[in-house]
Amino acid sequence: MFCIQCEQTIRTPAGNGCSYSQGMCGKLAATSDLQDVLIYLLQGLSYHALKARAVGIIDRELNAFVPKAFFATLTNVNFDDARIIELVRQALKYRQQLLQAYAPLYNDEDLATAPDYASITIEATKEQLLTLAERAAPNRGSQQIHEDIIGLRLLCLYGLKGAAAYMEHARVLSQTCDEVAGEFHRLMDFLGSDSTDAAALFDTAMAIGQLNYRIMAMLDLGETTCFGHPEPTQVNTVPVKGKAILVSGHDMQDLELILQQTKGLGINVYTHGEMLPALAYPHFKQYPHLVGNYGSAWQNQQQEFANFPGAVVMTSNCIIDPFVGDYAARIFTRSIVGWPGVMHVEGDDFSAVINKALELDGFHYDHIPHLITIGFGRNALMAAAPAVVKNIKNGSIKHFFLIGGCDGDKSQRSYFTDFARAAPKDSVILTLGCGKYKFNKLEFGDINGIPRLLDIGQCNDAYSAIQLALALSEIFECDINQLPLSLVLSWFEQKAIVILLTLLSLGVNNIRTGPTPPAFLSANLLQVLEQQFGLKTTTSVEADLASLYPSH
Repeated sequence: MFCIQCEQTIRTPAGNGCSYSQGMCGKLAATSDLQDVLIYLLQGLSYHALKARAVGIIDRELNAFVPKAFFATLTNVNFDDARIIELVRQALKYRQQLLQAYAPLYNDEDLATAPDYASITIEATKEQLLTLAERAAPNRGSQQIHEDIIGLRLLCLYGLKGAAAYMEHARVLSQTCDEVAGEFHRLMDFLGSDSTDAAALFDTAMAIGQLNYRIMAMLDLGETTCFGHPEPTQVNTVPVKGKAILVSGHDMQDLELILQQTKGLGINVYTHGEMLPALAYPHFKQYPHLVGNYGSAWQNQQQEFANFPGAVVMTSNCIIDPFVGDYAARIFTRSIVGWPGVMHVEGDDFSAVINKALELDGFHYDHIPHLITIGFGRNALMAAAPAVVKNIKNGSIKHFFLIGGCDGDKSQRSYFTDFARAAPKDSVILTLGCGKYKFNKLEFGDINGIPRLLDIGQCNDAYSAIQLALALSEIFECDINQLPLSLVLSWFEQKAIVILLTLLSLGVNNIRTGPTPPAFLSANLLQVLEQQFGLKTTTSVEADLASLYPSH
């Protein structure tokens, strides 16, 4: 195996990346290799989807399948070999269907010249698929190719993985687009071609960022169409008495189904992790048994889920080994999530989850409520814009800090807590993603009625922050980089990478990221990103504050 896609990856003087029998996330070598083979075949499927489009054939079922299957290879999503192999079989089936549809119509090129990733014929057994691991490895050719090229390829690959996840989140909410799907296939095919053109790879990274901006707009539309616009909402973060189901991940459609099916059963439903923002959507306020949020970010689940006396549903990333905390018998996976030996819910029937919750004790007593405020999505931010502008003009608000992104277990991540605490009293903190759990229960006060901490939502709600920045730049008739706005982002996995690419592609400069730079980026690439975009790794809170807010 070779995997270097997340912050957990092994870093040694001899080289970076998990390349042993098991990755730091718990992913076995065979599982990693099967995922690589799946990606290779998906790139080949995109090659043929482009050929089909050239003769007017668009297969929307295939357009949905490719990003969903790609999503299964993100960090901490699917560890189940059997499920990965089934996705491979589906990919091969789709390829055959496409060939049958467009080959008779296609005359410009002999189909026999299709590249390796688009023409492999193999029996989809685990043993046979693993023979392709070396050909499909993400660092293939690394012995002959400069590390900067490999780094650029991986930046694009992992960025496109993040975009694929957001495409699937949007699709679940009935938001699809043939043009977006076509661009996604183009990028997948390009990455399969193993280009060594540094300029083309860099341009591709920016194209992935631009594509993701469109996808985030689709996702925003899907969420607000289905559930309304988030509104400032106080949320209880401690348990209440009663039977319980905990819903984690990003898929609010699953949360809706669970709430519908638990009406009147005496079961309280809690959000966890990135599901917290659901509590701010008007649609979900019709369910009084959606009682609050339990726990914090993904990396704490082995303790938090172990202590939760009910059933747990993981709707998307990020699952970690449930056998460690001895709760594997009461956690359920959904969609592309998988762990061997864990129950998987197919379709829309959550009766197995409900029955498990009814079997378990639940919480025996109420806790004293602890409330936090969330729900500052795009609409709420735009509604507050006039008051924000007034306070900027009269000098009450002098700076904004967007402190968001992924959380993780490295001790260096205390930086983000310390930064939020140290942010000057005349500044406002915007936050999104599970990185907010580093400080979202702290008290920050307000500036003339405007809360100093504005929780925008999930990681994909970066779109809301971008819209606020664009609106302010229009009001003040200045470039977005001239606003009193600094971005301090924590990264962990591929969704954070693609949001960074989105921001860079929109021309946002001088971003700080941490706690460590991605291991797949060489020193040269980091230097290029700093030269072109002012992108820097976080240092100390004091030094970074002095640099980002020198007038303080």
